[in-house]
Amino acid sequence: MSRRSMLRRSADLAAIVAAGTVVAGCTTEDVGASSPTGSSGPTDASSPSASDALFAELDAKIQSAMEEYAVPGVAVAVLHDGHEHVRGFGITSVDAPVPVDERSLFRIGSTTKTFTGTAMMRLVDAGKVDLDQTVRTYVPEFAVADQDVAANVTVRHLLNHTAGWFGDDLQDFGRGDDAIERYVASMAGLPQLTPLGSTFFYNNAAVVLAGRVVEKVHGTTFEQAMQELVLDPLGLDQTRFFTDDLVGHTFTGAHNVVDGKAVLEPSYWYVPRSLNPTGALISSARDQLSYLRFHLGDGTGPDGRRILSPGSLEAMHSNPGPGGTIFIEIDGYAVSLRVRPTAEGVSVVQHGGDWPGQHSGFLFVPERNFGIAMLTNSEDGPKLLSTFFQDDWALSRFAGVHNLPADPRTSTAAQLAPYEGRYDLSEIGPDGTKASVTLEFAGENGRLRIRPLNPDGTVSDAAPPEFVDFYGDDQVVGASPLSPRSDFVRGPSGEVVWYRTSGRLLPKVG
Repeated sequence: MSRRSMLRRSADLAAIVAAGTVVAGCTTEDVGASSPTGSSGPTDASSPSASDALFAELDAKIQSAMEEYAVPGVAVAVLHDGHEHVRGFGITSVDAPVPVDERSLFRIGSTTKTFTGTAMMRLVDAGKVDLDQTVRTYVPEFAVADQDVAANVTVRHLLNHTAGWFGDDLQDFGRGDDAIERYVASMAGLPQLTPLGSTFFYNNAAVVLAGRVVEKVHGTTFEQAMQELVLDPLGLDQTRFFTDDLVGHTFTGAHNVVDGKAVLEPSYWYVPRSLNPTGALISSARDQLSYLRFHLGDGTGPDGRRILSPGSLEAMHSNPGPGGTIFIEIDGYAVSLRVRPTAEGVSVVQHGGDWPGQHSGFLFVPERNFGIAMLTNSEDGPKLLSTFFQDDWALSRFAGVHNLPADPRTSTAAQLAPYEGRYDLSEIGPDGTKASVTLEFAGENGRLRIRPLNPDGTVSDAAPPEFVDFYGDDQVVGASPLSPRSDFVRGPSGEVVWYRTSGRLLPKVG
């Protein structure tokens, strides 16, 4: 779920996989007052620095983007050079507006995966889990369609997204304590897409399985394990899975965007309990600041007690598996966090999260002592977030690093021919129904044109075509400055067999 449920927006799918240039605008009164609430200041005795000017620039850019993209509320947390900045903007809901502040609660989506990874590393430090042991060491009953893979997949494969089986399985198995167990049992039919350990693609199902390892090894429900292993030791009392555990706190509503205006959509809030390990945490900017501080620290908690060994913390930030793209180039995933290259050779460690109407970003640069987290409550939140987490605006100002260059080039018809064809995107929904959409790629004027197709193979008129340009070997980018970068993946014989976008693999089907 590092991307919003893609098939839910199939009418806009070409834009998702390509340039992402469709922009919804709104006025200040559409989103409510966006005056900031919160605080900035040094985290130690040092005097204010140039950070203050950067924080002011950041605040202004957030407020401008809120107006442009119909985002009613945003909360941000920043650590920079010994200074912290945590602030809220706008309102929690367009129907019942309350100012967003540093303690307002949002769903953080797939940033939850990093908490699952942190819990796993606590079990590693306790000698209860070995990342390179097979999953069946801890969950003997585990199965997928490929029995050799089921027998040999390791815990590390789950957390660096290289297990290789179909991953966008979002099935709901109820609210009971057995929800994750039942989900894992249902994985027995998931087909293998790529050889074990060979290829990065984003895999929600694998991380749910990692959550099952945590609950079996710890001997409690997953949620209790997370509270005992991570949330309580880090003092994150505004971060929980269930709303009942946060009574008395202020929640933000999830919003759709209709005709350029934010509209409250209460149905967006619900997340199946079976998906808790992969994307269901609720949190605040204040708690995200504390979580950033932990990952930029030495593995100790706020009271000085050790949470992770230095080696385990480093394992979450380095030595990634196979790389690729997920909105931007990545060197690969370490333990639940992706490692992103920069032009300066400094690594960025990143995640982010998406659930309908609630989208977040989470990023830090250990070598530069900089981290930023941002929470939004609009379905167009990803457009705002891309300004700060995909583009290098924040990275360049706060950390002095830049994205790798992506200079588009015109391609010949012969160069485009191997990539032309039809590619399928599939997802298993909460009710177990598998849905898919087919995208047609064709060369046109030196670029690749992407169009969604109807089930009968005719071109859909639900969205205009999008175009991407090659900028590297098998790498493409759209025309907008904030277009995501994506790539094609080749098979054993060198032929193009997959299109990778938003971290997902779309098989070439014709």
